[in-house]
Parts: sequence; C-alpha cells; structure tokens
Amino acid sequence: MTFADIFKSSFLENVTGVSMLDMVLALVLAFGVGVFIFFVYKKTYSGVMYSSSFGVTLIALTMITTLVILAVTSNVVLSLGMVGALSIVRFRTAIKEPMDIAFLFWSIAAGIVLAAGLIPLAVFGSVVIGVILLIFANHKDSSNPYIVVISCDGNDSEKAATEFLSQNTKKCIVKSKTARKGNVEINVEIRLKDDNTDFINTLADMAGVQSAVLVSYNGDYMG
Repeated sequence: MTFADIFKSSFLENVTGVSMLDMVLALVLAFGVGVFIFFVYKKTYSGVMYSSSFGVTLIALTMITTLVILAVTSNVVLSLGMVGALSIVRFRTAIKEPMDIAFLFWSIAAGIVLAAGLIPLAVFGSVVIGVILLIFANHKDSSNPYIVVISCDGNDSEKAATEFLSQNTKKCIVKSKTARKGNVEINVEIRLKDDNTDFINTLADMAGVQSAVLVSYNGDYMG
C-alpha cells in the first residue's frame, strides 16, 4: 500500500459520477415539470378544501425522484443499497381523493423519466396528461347525482315536494327519511335535466316546506 492509497477516498471518487451540468439541467427541468403538475392539480381540484401544501409536495416529489434516480444510475452498488433503504419506508398518510393518487404517480414517473435522460418523453408526456386532465376533470355533466335534503312539516308537504322534484328532474329516488313530531326530513337523489337549479328556490317556497338544500354527491362524500 502506497502513501497515496492511504488518503484515497472512494467517497471523493464518486463526486464526479454525475456532472454538474447534468445535475443542474435535470433539477431545473424537474422543477419546471413539477410546477406544471402543480398548476394542473390546482385547476382540476374538485374537493371540499384545497390544500396548497399537497401542490408544493408534487413539485418537491418530482425533484426528489429525479435526484434519487440520478444517484442510482451513476452507481450500480448504490442502486442496490437504495432499493433496500426504500423498502423499509412506510407512508401512513391517508389519501382521500382518488385523483391525488394519479398526481403522485405522475410526479414520480416524471422524475424517473427525466433522470433517465428521456427529456422529450417527460415533457411531451406531461403536457398530454395535463391537457387530458384539464379537459375531463373540469367537464361537468348535468347527469351527475345530487342529493336534495328537504325538511317539511308533514305527509302532504312531503308528497307535494317529491312530486315537484319528479317533474323537474330526470330521475328522483328517495334515499332516506327521518320523521319527528311536526317535522319530516327526506334525502332525495336526483339527476338534473340541465345546469339550471332554480327549481330548488321554488321548492323551498312551497307550502309546508321549511328548507331545501341541494348538494353534489359522488357516492363517497358530499361536497
């Protein structure tokens, strides 16, 4: 063993594994794609409360994935260790919106493709995915289910309210009914004929109807 071998550092030898230009270019592109994903997420969000922190997480996730894949592709031994390290990671945060899962996978996939050097695929694929999500996620169909919560004072007003809904909607089904002394509350699932919801105002003004509430419904939650 020579004097130079004593001070030789395998850690310092790996510094040149990825060039500075590649690192800067990959991270800048990852930031740009992450911002685009964040923009699409913000425009297509349809939940109850928008979380800006999740949008920032999409940007960070794209850049972090790019960073990890750059390290993995530069060293085969490191790639094996990275697989073992990531296998013990467990995420406990519950994802309530199904679309959030798609955005998370989109961010990870974009980071992987960018770090692999397939820049046209990452950019063009992200643009296509973003345009498709903007078109379909913002498309509102009048046939979407809605729930009408009606509070009335008796059986006669209940029948009049349900008959009025049947005449002014494409579909009307009573989902639940709660009866108390002097008060009846029913939840009715309806399908609108068009985007006009003025019939709810007329329903609330009917004799015996105390209140009428229209809520969009997707099968899992109301919002």
